[in-house]
Order: sequence, then structure tokens, then C-alpha cells
Amino acid sequence: MKQPLAYVHPAAKIASNVVIDPFVTIDQNVEIGEGTRIGSNVTILEGARIGKNCTIFPGAVISAIPQDLKFNGEDTVAIIGDNTTLRECVTVNRGTAAKGKTVVGNNCLIMAYSHIAHDVCVGDNVIMSNCTQVAGEVVIDNYAVIGGGALIHQFSHIGAHVMVQGGALINKDIPPYVKAARTPISYAGVNSIGLRRRNFTNEKICEIQEIYRYLYLSGLNNSDAIERIEAELPASKERDEIIMFVRNSKRGIIRGYI
Repeated sequence: MKQPLAYVHPAAKIASNVVIDPFVTIDQNVEIGEGTRIGSNVTILEGARIGKNCTIFPGAVISAIPQDLKFNGEDTVAIIGDNTTLRECVTVNRGTAAKGKTVVGNNCLIMAYSHIAHDVCVGDNVIMSNCTQVAGEVVIDNYAVIGGGALIHQFSHIGAHVMVQGGALINKDIPPYVKAARTPISYAGVNSIGLRRRNFTNEKICEIQEIYRYLYLSGLNNSDAIERIEAELPASKERDEIIMFVRNSKRGIIRGYI
């Protein structure tokens, strides 16, 4: 259902039951899935791919060209998954030649005034609180929760099930399952409350805590801690995920307790 005061380019591909409020602008080369609602004064530009049952609140701008001087007009996209909510004045830029796409996953909640820059990859079930600012080529894994006003440096990687305090300046990678807080940003324990809410058992949470005791409380450097973890702790999905995250970190992981 399209209001007569909205502009929709005739070449846009929009499911028949999408609700489009007044003063919306939808450009060419846009696709919007079934059951999605587009609030008033939303601007959806070329290259947007929006999934099913999304809700986009007034003032959001989706798939604007990147704020990157290297961008040269290449054909790129911004992908929004199914059942995702973008609150007021959220901005999601499309990709550059680096990756070709910016992705926000399924079942995400991106709160008001948050910005997601070019070539970012946001996983499923991610929550970004108000005014989260995500620089280019950041990766945020499934079930991460980012506190309001957080600033995330270019190329940073935030692991799955992480909880980040509001107002954080994130300039290092944050490994999975932890809380990150303080200034400068540092390890603040395992995100045990969040893990229990997602049906992790107490035994599994204790296993994750033991892994991080080696990494952050043993006095070992990261390489030696990883060797000890592999040698002394039984293999599991979570253990191996943490090991691979630390080994593959390009920016280095956040520090331990200060």
C-alpha cells in the first residue's frame, strides 16, 4: 500500500503488501520484501535490498553512497535481513569495491540515530542502542549487544554474544561471549547473564569462564595462553571459536583488567 504523497521509482521491486507512508522516497534498483513497513520521510536509495517483515522508522536513510573518498561510483548494495527494525534516523551506507556490500542480518534492532558505514557486516539478532557509530568494514557477530553512543573503529571485529558498555570507544577486537567496559575498553568478565538468556547451561558458561581465565587472568601473553588452552582444556565449539578469533585478530584483542 503506497501513499500518493510517496515517490516510488517504477523500476523498484516492492512486494504487494509493503506499507509505504507519506513522503517516502524509493529509488530505482531497490528491492523490498513482503510485510515490510516504511515510515514517513524514509529515503531508500539505489542498491537497497530489504527483507521481509522489516520496520523502518521515520527519517532513516538506506543505501546512500559511502562516506569514503575512495568510492568511485561502483555498483554495490546495502542488504537488510528479515524481521529487522531500523529506528528513527538510522543511516546504512552501501558498500565499496572493498567488499561490494553492507549487510545487516535478520532479527536485528538498530536504534535511533545509529550509523552503519560502508562494507560493514552485522550478524543476526544484533542490538545497537541509540547513536551507535560503526565505521567502515567492521564485523559484528550474532547476538552482540552494543551500548548507546559506542564508537567502533574501522576494521574492528566484535564477537558473538558480546555486551559492550554505552559510550565505549572500541579500537580493538572484542572476542566472543565477553563483556567489554571501562576506559580504555577492556575485558570485564564473561557475559553470563546474556548467555543464560540464550539457553547456555551453567556448565558451558563455566567452561567459557575458564578459557578467559587463561587469556586474561593468568599473566600469559595471548600466544602462550592459547597454547595452554589447547593443551589443557577439552575441545568444544566455544573453545575453538575463541581460539580462532584471537589467532585471526588483525587489530589485536582488548586488554584485560586494568
